[in-house]
Amino acid sequence: MGATGTGKSRLSVDLATHFRGEIINSDKMQVYEGLEIVTNKITHAEKQGVRHYLLGEIEPDSNFTAEDFCLKCIEYIEKILKTQCVPIIVGGSNSFIEKLVEDPVFMFKHKYDSCFIWIDVEQSVLNRRVDTRVDEMVNAGLVDEVWQFYIPDADYTKGIRRSIGVPEMAKYLREKKNIDGDDESKKMILQASISSIKRNTRILICNQLDKIQRLINEKMWSVHHIIATDVFKEDRKEVVDEVSRPDLSSHDGTYYNPPAGKPTRNPEQQVMGLRVEIKQE
Repeated sequence: MGATGTGKSRLSVDLATHFRGEIINSDKMQVYEGLEIVTNKITHAEKQGVRHYLLGEIEPDSNFTAEDFCLKCIEYIEKILKTQCVPIIVGGSNSFIEKLVEDPVFMFKHKYDSCFIWIDVEQSVLNRRVDTRVDEMVNAGLVDEVWQFYIPDADYTKGIRRSIGVPEMAKYLREKKNIDGDDESKKMILQASISSIKRNTRILICNQLDKIQRLINEKMWSVHHIIATDVFKEDRKEVVDEVSRPDLSSHDGTYYNPPAGKPTRNPEQQVMGLRVEIKQE
């Protein structure tokens, strides 16, 4: 669990390679096929051979609901367990996870022994990282990707077109057609759309954090809170990469919630290759 841009996908791959796991994506936009840059899907190389489910599987114009997710997720959990592997669910769409865990229809709490890990980064630091990441996505071809997918009268309230980056760039593409030969005006409109993507991503982060806090405070979820802010304060790539490089040799593999009355891990220890603070929420 965690907000956009905190390193969830990369950490999940490292955990999967260490604990012989397979990954189920719970990001509600990454479940759809297409728009790899806009939805920031993990690449083939980044998967490191780990099998991923519900990643680019769903038709882009369909309306994939939380209930749809739960049905597919339970199916994949059972499939993974039959191969003696560990299911690892990763993504920022907490509404999907809440439905899976809390809806009695799926009996998740009764059937599975689960562990919740929340990767957290100070919001001001994460906001700066979001700005950088959006710029990198634009440089990687975000505008062209949306252009190839662009339909002027499409419904931008359903399917993959709800992804942050699509409505903003669609607005740019519509307005761009009405400007003849004025490159400076086109650049200004493009920059405004990019700024909107950054702003809407920051709003998403706030909503994600609010939902996690609600799951902890109202639903009484027991969550391992990993604070990784110090990693993101560094400006060196090799240090930033450490967020996805756990020092797993020092762990016994028992990330599960301790029984009541038993001590938790030392609140400050080596996790993800660095010294961070862990809080048992």
